[in-house]
Amino acid sequence: MKIDESMIHGSVEPGFEKVKEKFIENFKKGEEVGAACAAYHKGKKVVDLWGGYRDKKSKDPWKEDTMVLVFSTTKGISGLAVALAHTKGYFDYDEKVSKYWPEFSQNGKENITVRQLLSHQAGLCAIDEPMDLTTLGNTERMAEIIAAQTPLWEPSKKHGYHGITLGWYESELIRKTDPQHRTIGQFFRDEIAKPLGIEFYIGLPDNIPNSRIANIHAPMYKFRMLFNMKKIPKPFVKAFLKKGTITNKAFSNPKILGSVEKYNTREMRRIELPASNGIGLVRDMARLYSIFAAGGQELGIKQETLEAIMKPAEDPELGRHDEVLQIETRFSLGFIKPSLEFKFGTSENAFGTPGAGGSFAYADPDTETGFAYAMNKSGFYLHDDPREHVLSEAVFECIEKL
Repeated sequence: MKIDESMIHGSVEPGFEKVKEKFIENFKKGEEVGAACAAYHKGKKVVDLWGGYRDKKSKDPWKEDTMVLVFSTTKGISGLAVALAHTKGYFDYDEKVSKYWPEFSQNGKENITVRQLLSHQAGLCAIDEPMDLTTLGNTERMAEIIAAQTPLWEPSKKHGYHGITLGWYESELIRKTDPQHRTIGQFFRDEIAKPLGIEFYIGLPDNIPNSRIANIHAPMYKFRMLFNMKKIPKPFVKAFLKKGTITNKAFSNPKILGSVEKYNTREMRRIELPASNGIGLVRDMARLYSIFAAGGQELGIKQETLEAIMKPAEDPELGRHDEVLQIETRFSLGFIKPSLEFKFGTSENAFGTPGAGGSFAYADPDTETGFAYAMNKSGFYLHDDPREHVLSEAVFECIEKL
């Protein structure tokens, strides 16, 4: 649907006008329902744009305080929380997970390190035990289920995107090592969101009205995927739709998470899904990444932690082929890193995560920049959605000219 330019709001600093032009173009081309884009450079907000509709059916506009669910872009925010926990000394990246969480050692996982787990090398991208919303909302039961899971490959031999599961493992790692035994959503709220005045939630509080949340629009997502094969790598689609493959297993349990529009319900928004249902302000995601991009002083992040998350993980023994996404990927400690298949930022020091449908947020330490984009019209690109790409590209073109 095409949006009138009068529905585009926000501002850009002098020198960043091109970003606004590209943002407006996305709407004029009919590629958006509602969206927001923001960037911070060297601690200063240089882009803050929003527009279109919060909800396509009601024609309720996307406002300055509209928050949006960002699917796997949540993993990057969770990764920042894990980085803070590391800075606080909760765990060592090269120590075995089982040292902190003895139950984890079941079924061949006794030697998996924290580094391997966070770098998508543990083979724990799928869960065999059937789960539903009730199970997902039961922290103790989820801990039992994921602790009992058997790896799908020998840890460190291969890697594969832990698209849904990583957040649960991160949360339990924090819960086991935090003196207050908080979940990752609670830890993020107390140690990052409140001190910084940031609005981003892993598990939406009941006092946040639905009228502030953009509704996601993606009807019949799996069916429409077949008609968007040019936008998605064919090996991924083939593996995704074939029962029994690692890719299919990784995204088929719990089944309810495969229903995109189910994320519009309060019951789905309320539970903590630290890999897939974070909800927040786009400008606040950009600000948070900018803090890490500039050295993390506001949160007291140690240089050791920053260097660790900026450095790509060592390649698995059998190479960079991703057993889940069926493309070449690179990861670091909870983040995706630039690769041949997916370039972002200005160097391999950049880190962040994209989300299903097109959202993306990341840090570029070389330029001390934090960038974020999110929308409520789901696209079909596995990564590098053109709507986001033209915006982030414009941001760095403007920075280069400064």
